[in-house]
Amino acid sequence: MFIQMALARLSSTPAAAAFHTVAIVSAAILYAPIDDTNSTAKIGNGIIFFTLYKKEAAMWDSLTLANANKEKLQYLRENAVLKAHEKAKKETEAKKVTKQEHKKYALEATMKLEEAERKRIEDLKEKERQKVIKELELWKKQQDAAEKQKRVQKEGELHQEVEQLKEKKKEKINKTRVPNEGTSETRIKATKGRGSYSMFSENLKEEQLPAPRSTATIKINFTSRVFPTALRESRVAEEEEWLRKQAEARRTISDDLSELEDLKEEEKNPDWLKDKGNKMFATGNYLAAVNAYNLAVRLNNKLPLLYLNRAACHLKLRNLHKAIEDSSKALELLTPPVPDNENARVKAYVRRGTAFCQLELYTEGLQDYEAALKIDPKNKNIEKDAEKIRHLIQGTTQDS
Repeated sequence: MFIQMALARLSSTPAAAAFHTVAIVSAAILYAPIDDTNSTAKIGNGIIFFTLYKKEAAMWDSLTLANANKEKLQYLRENAVLKAHEKAKKETEAKKVTKQEHKKYALEATMKLEEAERKRIEDLKEKERQKVIKELELWKKQQDAAEKQKRVQKEGELHQEVEQLKEKKKEKINKTRVPNEGTSETRIKATKGRGSYSMFSENLKEEQLPAPRSTATIKINFTSRVFPTALRESRVAEEEEWLRKQAEARRTISDDLSELEDLKEEEKNPDWLKDKGNKMFATGNYLAAVNAYNLAVRLNNKLPLLYLNRAACHLKLRNLHKAIEDSSKALELLTPPVPDNENARVKAYVRRGTAFCQLELYTEGLQDYEAALKIDPKNKNIEKDAEKIRHLIQGTTQDS
């Protein structure tokens, strides 16, 4: 075993203290290998004290190797230095591995702590989420209950308005009927007068004639009907739905009147504006009529006659695409198809078909005219116009 020894001397002065290395170096080749791990070297009192442990328990003949030539000593010295370097390298690598393991352990511990914290936060979030869901469900139930109550109230109001409309229609129909209660008495009196001049009257003068039969007025009750068609020909469900939609449409007034505050009270009434537009149309002031209908639509966009009348104005002004759009909207609102809205549906089909034809879309125009004819098959004017459109499609002109 090779060992190097160096002696050091400590000197001090009043101003400073310093170590001075004495250039005395001693090298020795030990007799046998020692345990480098457990062996120690201590410095104290100006000397170095070595404690060396043998690798093998045995008696040495001497402390150092004797009778070794210079080459052998050089070899042993280089070999010892190389082994010391290798040992230091292994120790360094072992320390590095240990450090990495410690670092990995610390990282794993940190990850576990973070995972536990994340799980705690997720649990808190889940509890809050469940709490919010319960509160939302409770709020939704309350809203549904309030909406249901509001819907029931609204249906009650609509039902009352439908009944009012029925009563108005019934009164209108009853006014058109003229009662003829005296017919029976007149007829009986006339018959009796004619019988008094019978050719057998002279022969029956002395005979007792039976008393005439008593007269009475028979009152006939008709089934109350809002629509002019008979009950057996009607579609009650569609008629009820049409009445309900009309009542609801007349109650629908736009709440956004912030821009219309300067208008007079009657100018905020869609029916008044519709009548105003009709008067403007009759005088040929189509732009003013369109403006009146526009304002009425802003106030209530559920009345089909507003779109139907505005489509007529657009036809006059050659705004053909707008005429098609308004006619289509009117047809959309004129549902379900019942006898009460037949006339309006015919006008909507004809006006849209006219706009199509003026755009030279004759096929689409013919379809609308044919739809109008299905509603009113006895209308000769529509039938004649439809025939002209067919000839235009076929490329021929109808004889005048």
